[in-house]
Amino acid sequence: MPEAQRPGALADGEGAVDKGTRTLVVGPYLRTKPGNLRSRQDMGDDTANSRPASARLDEAVGLAVAIELVVVASEMTSLTALRPATYLGKGKVEEIKNLIEAQEITLVVMDCALSPVQQRNLERAWGAKVIDRTGLILEIFGRRAQTKEGSLQVEHAHLAYQKGRLVRSWTHLERQRGGFGFLGGPGETQIEADRRQIQERMSRIEKELDSVTRTRALHRAGRKRVPYPVVAFVGYTNAGKSTLFNRLTSASVLAQDMLFATLDPTARAITLPHGEKAVLSDTVGFISDLPTMLVAAFRATLEDVIAADILLHVRDVSHGETEAQAEDVHRVLHELGLDPHDSRIIEAWNKADLLLEEERARLAQRVKLRKDGAVPVLVSALTGDGLDDLLRTIEERLAVGREKYTVVVAPENGQGLAWLHSHAEVLHRETNPETGDAILTVRIMPERKELLLRRFPEARPESFDK
Repeated sequence: MPEAQRPGALADGEGAVDKGTRTLVVGPYLRTKPGNLRSRQDMGDDTANSRPASARLDEAVGLAVAIELVVVASEMTSLTALRPATYLGKGKVEEIKNLIEAQEITLVVMDCALSPVQQRNLERAWGAKVIDRTGLILEIFGRRAQTKEGSLQVEHAHLAYQKGRLVRSWTHLERQRGGFGFLGGPGETQIEADRRQIQERMSRIEKELDSVTRTRALHRAGRKRVPYPVVAFVGYTNAGKSTLFNRLTSASVLAQDMLFATLDPTARAITLPHGEKAVLSDTVGFISDLPTMLVAAFRATLEDVIAADILLHVRDVSHGETEAQAEDVHRVLHELGLDPHDSRIIEAWNKADLLLEEERARLAQRVKLRKDGAVPVLVSALTGDGLDDLLRTIEERLAVGREKYTVVVAPENGQGLAWLHSHAEVLHRETNPETGDAILTVRIMPERKELLLRRFPEARPESFDK
């Protein structure tokens, strides 16, 4: 694939921006009274949230580092109002211009959502390329996409983002045809022609993604016929989902201390404590202010989350903003049409190994006191602590509504015994000393109950797990 069209490739050519580019990260956050988020949203602050400004800026720097930009400086500025032309006030624009010139900065990342006009005006004022938070996340996604499906999803979101930004002096469709590399490129004047070509390309991608959606639906139908329950991992980016996935499945999914290390979904089968198999599905991480176009673009992938039997919400409890991150995950789940308090959701409180002993003890006590049926599990994907408890919790949640049976198997019926171990959970087994019969307590999925009774018509029901 040519470099300009390769997922995540930064543009060549005039004013090229590549990894190693000297970058300034600016966090322009509206200053309002504590708790008054509504007024910030009314004023047009799309990134209004309850996090401290310093934490938001640190995350923005982390996003820039994730695509190997060299962050020369970061600047936090408190705003009382947004300026329609430049987002920032005139004095702050001039102050940042001096910093850019002094530090020889060629790229400015604005941790907010800029309009095309604001973006163009800031570029002119600073003599440097400017991208906003949405553009930066799109660039990261472009870099991380490895499969054709992931590349198509990112390209579609990228083109949707670029459609309204063709007024910029250094943007051209040749640099956008693959959906990537919007950080650089030559000039362009045929805006309407380019916009039409972008729309045509988006329509072609939508048809290809429809095919992907149908294929995934067939895969899900196939799993239902097996059927193996699906446990989908969700969580804030860098919460340790891939490390936990690798620990549970002995897989080799990319797991690094960086934002959005995993983009393309991966599925692996595991065996639960009582012998039942389940499919674990690792998914893209969420983040605060995740662009709506990305949620829409990745809907084909995230439909696996929607249809999962269990949603394992992996949280980094060592992070100072773990509660705010959890709220961001809940927000994305809500956008997908899921209740953040759905009974299918299990919270895995990860990175317990990074906690001080007293903090770990405090969280363990909180786990014990939870009475709402959503008891979290404190784990460390790195050391393996708590993973046995996590697997038991997954198994117990899957067992809700399943009936238990007592089954007597004659000693010569080895095939029947093997069938029970393959198709049901064997909870208990003992042997009748007089007859040699195996007496098993099994738990069976509702769709397999009829098969069980056909093979073992004398099986005796015990109770439902509730």
